[in-house]
Amino acid sequence: MSAVAQLAGVGVRRGSTQILTDVDWEVDEGQRWVMVGPNGAGKTTLLQILAAQMHPTEGLVEILDEIIGAVDVFELRPRIGVASSALAHRIPPHEAVRDVVVSAAWAVVGRWRESYDPMDVQRAAELIARMGLAGLEDRTYGTLSEGERKRVEIARALMTDPELLLLDEPAAGLDLAGREQLVSVLSGICTDPDAPATVLVTHHLEEIPLGVTHALVLDEGHIVAAGPVDRVLTSPILSQAFGLPLEVTSHNGRWSAQASGKVL
Repeated sequence: MSAVAQLAGVGVRRGSTQILTDVDWEVDEGQRWVMVGPNGAGKTTLLQILAAQMHPTEGLVEILDEIIGAVDVFELRPRIGVASSALAHRIPPHEAVRDVVVSAAWAVVGRWRESYDPMDVQRAAELIARMGLAGLEDRTYGTLSEGERKRVEIARALMTDPELLLLDEPAAGLDLAGREQLVSVLSGICTDPDAPATVLVTHHLEEIPLGVTHALVLDEGHIVAAGPVDRVLTSPILSQAFGLPLEVTSHNGRWSAQASGKVL
């Protein structure tokens, strides 16, 4: 099994603030990772490094056999699929769903005068259907529900057939029904043997889809634990990271956590 991403001694500092410290981590082909940790732990920063959108202050980062700092990131980024709130905010609300998805082939947000071959158009249509959005191709992005928008963003992230898929809090802001619809879609991706290596960031264990194989717990820029999901998502480890006694359970592949004592 070959490595999709390798980080060694990675640190990120902004002014006097140390955001990440001495991060050693490897993501291999076929692995599906979930990254959890409290607010301010450094999760989004770590995901930005994996997306080749940020250089570390120190350490070595190798993504898809390319060293960050020694490669043209504009050539590397199309090989990485990303769905995040930062990207979503750049999508024009008047853009048709099919154009939101297909424009990823040119790595642009907002279709202009670029042209797409029939294979691109067909792939976009297939991904839209896969996300449970068939029939909404002509709807504008701004008229969709929050859950529908999230699924459009994931379809866009998959458009270029990426070798690494990064999802930053994909279920954030969804109601119960929207969350469960999205988790079902993500479960289909994570259980697909042909899907790319995946890293998903979430605050809530209930949002972890079926098929996730590994977990990384981050706190104050340090890795608390990383490895097979059932060895990492435990009550002692998450209690340590969140500073609160937690009871972590798993039932039929779905995870949950709740306080195990009185919360003040």
